Amino acid sequence: MNLKQLSSMLGLSQTTVSRALNGYPEVNEETRRRVADAARRHGYRPNPSARRLATGKAGMIGYVMPTGASVDIDPHFVEFLSGLGDYARSHELDLVLSPAEADDEETTYRRVAAAKNVDAVYVSVPVPNDPRIALLHQLGLPFIVHGRSEGLDFAYPYIDIDNEGAFHEAGRLLVQLGHRRIALINGDERQTFAIFRERGARRALAGGGLELAPSMIRSVQMTEENGYLSARSLLEGEQAPTAILCSSLIMALGVSRALREAGLSVPDDVSLIAHDDVFPWLKPENFPVPLSTTRSSIRAAGARIAERLAARISGLEDGSRGEVWPVDLVVRGSVAGVPP
Repeated sequence: MNLKQLSSMLGLSQTTVSRALNGYPEVNEETRRRVADAARRHGYRPNPSARRLATGKAGMIGYVMPTGASVDIDPHFVEFLSGLGDYARSHELDLVLSPAEADDEETTYRRVAAAKNVDAVYVSVPVPNDPRIALLHQLGLPFIVHGRSEGLDFAYPYIDIDNEGAFHEAGRLLVQLGHRRIALINGDERQTFAIFRERGARRALAGGGLELAPSMIRSVQMTEENGYLSARSLLEGEQAPTAILCSSLIMALGVSRALREAGLSVPDDVSLIAHDDVFPWLKPENFPVPLSTTRSSIRAAGARIAERLAARISGLEDGSRGEVWPVDLVVRGSVAGVPP
């Protein structure tokens, strides 16, 4: 079925049907839904070239992906991408990945903006005063940030979780249980999510008259091996921790391995809390001792990013609204009072 046949069947003009399918705000919600349902029932798919000519939109979401020998495929990124892809696929949007040198993403962003082959982009793992956000703001290419930057002198749209609040609540629980030697195995300290998590942990300890000592902090890429090595180095220190806050379930796998090798048990010897991005293949309940977690779905964040990008593309959203999602603290068997 082509556009003319679909329009005739619905008793609407081709212009109205086209605008309804492409999310134009002047088409009311009832008409948009009616057109979308009919298109789905009859297998109508707009011709991409015709759609671009008619609307000036490519129907594409862009992502500039750092590449190179120092860049690994991160399971967190894959899970986020799955959520974004699920929404994009169901709303006739495609995702374009543009590879870039890890230390020169700016050139690729400029090329993507100039080529106009995507309608909007998203930015991930922001850092303070993130130059990518400043550049996109200058170029006028619609975008949303997954996470937040600090130090910029303008507002921008973003979706983030309350990383500071999550690790404050987790740290406060450990302090209330009597722990005094609390360690933090964090992500990359250059990235704002890790900065917020350390800030939250520090605030929790300060509330109990304690300090998060530099010797009790490890900032590493979030892999199982790095979790293992970080935990080993903490346990070999003069003041081994009685509790560990961990920024990822994946790292917590390594932490658990290090504790077993040291002959220590959870929670009798060491309490453990990790952040759970809700991986379908790695569940905190399936750890040898069910793991206490701060919990927020990274897949849901991906879907929400796609939803808001689609709204920005169609003109249903503008401005610089930020979203900060609350994070649940789920207490399971991996925490207990400080050992005697």
